[in-house]
Parts: sequence; structure tokens; C-alpha cells
Amino acid sequence: MTSTRIDTAIIVVAAGNGIRLGAGAPKAFVGIDEYSILAHCLRGVFRADPMQVIVVAPADRVGEALAVAHAEAGERGDRVTVVAGGANRQDSVAAGLSRVWPTVKVVLVHDAARALTPPDVIDGVARVVRETGHAVIPALDVIDTIKRVDGSRITGVVDRAELAAAQTPQGFRRDVLVAAYERATEEFTDDAALVADAGHDVIRVAGSELGFKITRPDDLARAREVIRRAPENSAATGRNPENRQHLAEFSGPRQPRVGVGSDVHAYGGDGSLWLAGLEWPGEQALSGHSDGDAVAHAMVDAVLNAAGLGDIGTHFGTDRPEFAGAHADAFLSETVRILAAAGWAVGNVSVQIQASRPRFSSRRAEAEQALAAALGAPVSVSATTTDGLGFTGRAEGVQVFAVALVVPTARRGIADKLGG
Repeated sequence: MTSTRIDTAIIVVAAGNGIRLGAGAPKAFVGIDEYSILAHCLRGVFRADPMQVIVVAPADRVGEALAVAHAEAGERGDRVTVVAGGANRQDSVAAGLSRVWPTVKVVLVHDAARALTPPDVIDGVARVVRETGHAVIPALDVIDTIKRVDGSRITGVVDRAELAAAQTPQGFRRDVLVAAYERATEEFTDDAALVADAGHDVIRVAGSELGFKITRPDDLARAREVIRRAPENSAATGRNPENRQHLAEFSGPRQPRVGVGSDVHAYGGDGSLWLAGLEWPGEQALSGHSDGDAVAHAMVDAVLNAAGLGDIGTHFGTDRPEFAGAHADAFLSETVRILAAAGWAVGNVSVQIQASRPRFSSRRAEAEQALAAALGAPVSVSATTTDGLGFTGRAEGVQVFAVALVVPTARRGIADKLGG
């Protein structure tokens, strides 16, 4: 899927701190059942019509958000972008807007906290924006009697016919939303209000009972009950019978998966050689952004590949300066963290090193122990030469191949697994 074939983007705002939820972690990473709020939200997004998906996450959770997004996207991972949020909601949406593909004409803004919103609502908002050119919000009729109050005193009644409960995603022409953000001088409660303040009409389409926002503990309890009852009681899924299928498909068995990784580094770095998680004094260092440990890097690639979570460049690029000069334990422990966020654990990894030096046999057990400790799973390492052939035979560098097995885990308690 390429950007030239998609004219719609959805910005999923998942950067909130979740203080009112009281779960001790950013709201989007709290579990409803075995899936996080963000995972549930993205499941609905990826069941909607194809669109670019931009997740805005807390700055310290970008890697975890990317892992969750890739786990839900599957083969559609090329549509996913994750960016760090800002100081408030508008700053976060602006950060997402800055990453929208040039071909996109319609932008939806969605709260991750409305995690159970069905895909037909998402598609409906986008469709009406295309048809009318207006800003569009899904909304529900207000059914409660609404009173005006002054402290504890009732002062009047509000006509319910004039009220609607707004939901997300809210949809806009891209140029309208960008221009509204550029002129905004105050903070608005939602994007529709910001666009209306810029002088544009906003129209309403039907929302969904499932589009409620998870803000407080009772909302989270409600979401858990809806999911629990969905397969057996259609009343839990609202009026649209498709919603039952939407919720029922949130969970399902996953099988163990195998991935392959490889890495090559040339000799020529500064300091000592680091390879297989060990320092090799007296050996020439490998060059690289980190310590050049081709064994650790091949292992990371294999593990991420097995889980369908991209590769080492996806998560450990040069835009992450904290990994400059980092050793194997830093890369492997962060990879385990990324896997846990997506509901996977490492089963084992097998590595083969092709190099003329260093002499590896005397430190094989030590290397396996160091790598296994960092990964939290068994690691086996073998080493061979190439009989003088190629760049490894000429002692110009090291080539490593790795095969990893990953196994699915329950996603319940993700915040606990991630130290949140």
C-alpha cells in the first residue's frame, strides 16, 4: 500500500496521561481485557477503509505505540506513523498533522480513548466529508433531562432538541483543518470547535453507543463489560448488528512465529571490539551508530521480524541518540519491551557468526549467557569462517545471521509489564 493510493488519514490521539483514570500509566496503554485501549482503538481503525494511520503517543512511549500499531496493522504496517505528542491536545494533533502524506485530502482526528468505536462510524465520517466538503462529527442525541444550575440551585431546563453529545473521529478537509490550526490563538475542547471558530460549517452524522470515551474507572469497567458480553449478548454492542462482529473479532488465537535477521559491520571503529554482548580487548572495533555489535543487531532484526514489528531501523534509528554507543543489553532489553507491548515474548534465538576474527570458541558459553540474560530467553551461538572468501574471509568485517522464535502472550497488564 503506497501513499499515492490513499486520500484519507486518521490521527489517533493517544498522548493523554490518564490521571482521571487512575491506572498508574498513560491511558492508551491501560488494558481493557488482554488488549490495551490503544490496541482496541486501532483494531477498529484497521477494519475501516484503507487510510494513513498516525498515532500520537507520549514521548516516552513512542516505541511501545509503534509496536502496538504494527501488531494490529499486520501487513498494513506501511500505513503507520507514530509521533510524540505535545503539551496539550492541540499540540498533539498538530504534531500528527505534520506527518500527513501529501496525497491526503481528508483528515480524521480520533481519540484513542474512544476505543470501541466501530469502523462503520469511521468510514461514515470520512465519506460525508468527501461528499459535502464540510467538517463532520459523529454525535448522539442527549436523552437525559438537562438542568441549568447555580451552585446547588436549579435555575432552568435546557431543551434537549438543541443538544447532541459529540464523539470522534471528527473529519475535515485537510486544507481547512491545517488553516484552522495555523490561525488558532486559544485552546479548544475539540477540533470541530477550532474549525467552527475559523468560520467553517460543522455538520453532524450518527454516532454510536460504543463510541463512549474511557476517562474514569467506571468507563473502563463499562468497556470491559461490553467486551465480555459481546459474543453472547448483542444488546451490549448497540443497535448496529455489525458492532457485535466488530467486538467479537478483538481477540483470537495467535500462533508462534519465526523471523530471520542479519547484519554486517566493517572493522574500523574506535575503541575495543564489542561482539555478542562481550568486549574483546586487543581486537579492532566494528564501525556503527552504536557499538557495532552485529550479533545483537541481527538478533533484534530477527525478533522484530518474527513479531511483524518492523526492523532495527524502525525502532533504533539515528533519531534515537540514546542508543549511540549502546551495547547489546540496551538493544535487547528495549526489544523485549517493544515485544511485550504488542503481546509477544521471545521463545529462543539461534545465531551464526561468519568472521575470521576474533577466535570465538573459548568465549561461546560466556556470550550465550550474556545475550540470554539481556533477552530473557535462550540464545545459542555458533561461529564459522568462510575459508578466505569474501569480505569476511579478508577480515574486513563481520556478518551475522539470526533466527528467532516468538510466542504470543496475554496482553493483560501491559502497563505492569512495561514498568508503567
